[in-house]
Amino acid sequence: MDHKTTKPTPLAAKAPRTKPAEIRLNELMTAAEKLFLAKGVEATTINEIVKEAQVAKGTFYHYFSSKNDMLVALGERYTADFLARLQKALDACPDHDWLQRLRTWIEVSVDVYAQTYRTHDIVYTNHHHHDRSNQARNALLDQLLAIIEGGQLAGTWRVEQPRVVALLIYSGVHGATDDIIAAKANDRARFAHQVADACLRMLPPPKKTTR
Repeated sequence: MDHKTTKPTPLAAKAPRTKPAEIRLNELMTAAEKLFLAKGVEATTINEIVKEAQVAKGTFYHYFSSKNDMLVALGERYTADFLARLQKALDACPDHDWLQRLRTWIEVSVDVYAQTYRTHDIVYTNHHHHDRSNQARNALLDQLLAIIEGGQLAGTWRVEQPRVVALLIYSGVHGATDDIIAAKANDRARFAHQVADACLRMLPPPKKTTR
């Protein structure tokens, strides 16, 4: 009598019990941001943060020593996201259309800042745009300066002091956006276009040479 032997069915691969560290950290920070926006930083406890993120309290202290430490990380993430959104919009522009690239930088800056100002105000409570050590400002300023210098080299405009112009545009864009936020204006796109028009007037075209 033949006996048939059956091979044991291989067990299905089990899903990992723990999430990758990067995902877990991002979820923890997102949970904190949500609570900070809803309740304020001071009123939010670490226990509430870990409960919202569905992680153990030890996980919080694995990444952060305090809520203030987390705020620093949230500020870095905010700036990275802001830069990434600007860069994505710039990547959609023609490489050598410096007028369009500058207009895009300005209009997207207005739009993103107006959308995210509440998070900005939480993570940068003690920062000001004029702080010499403000790394967030410096990163955005470098991105803007690269556009202005690119247009200068291409002959799109004539600027004697590109960094000064970049500082004026940067400060003007954010200051103007603060005004529209305070006014609770609805037509943000039109406002952003007007801000871009005003800023572009600061970059005159090269002088025509006469023969």
